[in-house]
Amino acid sequence: MKIWKHPWVVAACNFALMMAIFSLSRLFYFLTNQATYPDSSSHLCELMFGGVRFDLTALLYLNSVYLLLQLFPLKIRQHRIYQQVAQWFYWIPNGLAIAINCFDMVYMQFTGRRTTIAFFNEFQHDSNLAHIFFTSAAQYWYVTLFAIAMIAIMVVLTRHEVVTADKRHPIIYYTTETAILLVSIYFVVIGIRGGFGAFTRPITLSNALAYTNHPNETNIVLNTPFAIMRSTEGKTFPNVQYFPQEEAEAVMSPVHPEAGSEMQRKNVVVFILESFSKEYSGYYNRDLDNGNYKGYTPFLDSLAAQALTFELSLANGRKSIDAMPSILSSIPMIITPYILTPYSTNDVGSIASYLGAKGWQTGFFHGAPNGSMGFQAYARSCGFDAYYGKDEYNNNADYDGYWAIWDEEFLQFFGRTMTEMQEPFMTAVFTATSHHPFQVPERYKGVFPEGTHPLHKCIGYTDNALRRFFDYAKQQPWYKNTLFVLTADHTNALTYPEYETDKGRFEVPIIFFDPQMDETLRTKERHFPVAQVDIMPSVLGYLGYDEPYFAFGEDVITKDKEHPYVVNYNNPVYQLFSDSVLVQFDGQNVTGIYNFRNDRLLKHNFKNDYEEDDMLRYLKATIQQYISRMRENRVAIDK
Repeated sequence: MKIWKHPWVVAACNFALMMAIFSLSRLFYFLTNQATYPDSSSHLCELMFGGVRFDLTALLYLNSVYLLLQLFPLKIRQHRIYQQVAQWFYWIPNGLAIAINCFDMVYMQFTGRRTTIAFFNEFQHDSNLAHIFFTSAAQYWYVTLFAIAMIAIMVVLTRHEVVTADKRHPIIYYTTETAILLVSIYFVVIGIRGGFGAFTRPITLSNALAYTNHPNETNIVLNTPFAIMRSTEGKTFPNVQYFPQEEAEAVMSPVHPEAGSEMQRKNVVVFILESFSKEYSGYYNRDLDNGNYKGYTPFLDSLAAQALTFELSLANGRKSIDAMPSILSSIPMIITPYILTPYSTNDVGSIASYLGAKGWQTGFFHGAPNGSMGFQAYARSCGFDAYYGKDEYNNNADYDGYWAIWDEEFLQFFGRTMTEMQEPFMTAVFTATSHHPFQVPERYKGVFPEGTHPLHKCIGYTDNALRRFFDYAKQQPWYKNTLFVLTADHTNALTYPEYETDKGRFEVPIIFFDPQMDETLRTKERHFPVAQVDIMPSVLGYLGYDEPYFAFGEDVITKDKEHPYVVNYNNPVYQLFSDSVLVQFDGQNVTGIYNFRNDRLLKHNFKNDYEEDDMLRYLKATIQQYISRMRENRVAIDK
């Protein structure tokens, strides 16, 4: 048997042809839209290379039936008719993909991003789409000709060889061909996921940000079939309108005026502590166990006693991927994690981008393998100058074998790197050790309290790593000129009934510590609830940021909240917290009202006694503003 006529080789050649066509389409799109991407030529190769990853995933999906037909171990594959049928399973999906990709070259000029499944939801009742399509095909004739040319190239260059009679013994034939099928399936799955290993999530739209310098460059990296496929896997946002838009703006506006006229050029250091629920802190639970509760975070407790803290502080999500947008960009998780939505390529700001534009040097640190959890992509998209991960740490001896560099070593690296940075700087670090499988370094076995859950000793370990970081930081010249912000990504492994509620499952520390913070500012009583989305506006407010900015939270350091509420999403309901009341709302109706001051376990629902008031109006306005702005890409300040 001639190997170059084997169905696997034929299929591989045809697949490579489609990969080349998709790359040509990407280059054509860039060349015909250079005015939209004036700064992209300098790293076009990076954008093109990044796009191959998304082309591979999309084309493996589109060609899965064709590949199966060519690889399934049946001798009927040798027949000409079988091969002709298989060709149509290659031509039809790939031809449609080329057409859709080219159509979007025109449509993206108006939407500013790749078409997703939301397009079909938005226009499902429009009857004039065919007319619009043909009009556009004539108006943008050069795109139409390019699409026709690409489809023609696909058809003309498709390999048609048919395997001649295979004379191998049936046992050898079926054993060999089955092995080829199984190995191919393994690599196809890897290609569809975008990688393999414990740290790799299936790639999604936001992963394109890893190759870009600006969110709109994701239009070059991505292809439209991939955008449509991936957006069908997540929830797109329904178009809700509780009020006229002007009224919604009046009730809740995420556009904030400048915070001051003269900025403090302080360093900002943000800690996102993996799984640090408030439950683990003795400082926040002085009334538990009749005042005998010590917790697992003695250092964090001692720091909190010298810092600005809040009685009710909440996460905006339940997953690590919810935390970065909430904390750094004041973008909460609503309905589905922002990073996984079709809107993740929207142009968003962050503490890093706002301060970076004013001369702050910025860096994001996470000790896991680079690319883990999509953190590197998001850090780049929201304006961090540099990313420091396991690759930059460059010492596998300190790798925990599961997730990341041990927290103690990585936080020391974090401190040393900041000492080398130019002030003022803004950095953020995401710790990792307090995570399943709940291991600590061998030298610390038995050192920290075991508690009632395997996580507790890890919390103690990371708390000690934090103490050692501050021991180092206090010796550095930048320490006294730094605002430290400490919070957690989400809660985990809750034990006490007070925390196993729709309130307790979101309670995380939010701590602002500045060695030079004014005593009256630090000790001022604040009775309103705060959330992760309040961190970015609070940092900007504290520094006196002198331009308007976009945030779903409010400054809680220098001001009392104008709207003394917190909104988060607890699938399948929206939640709004005041200083004493929790409102739960399913998008149409109030499903729960609880007074958590008097009812800590949330046993008594008095929704039947509730009438719409300012709280529910604010919740509805927030939902409407969030969804409409995400859908319309209005989540940044126009400069």
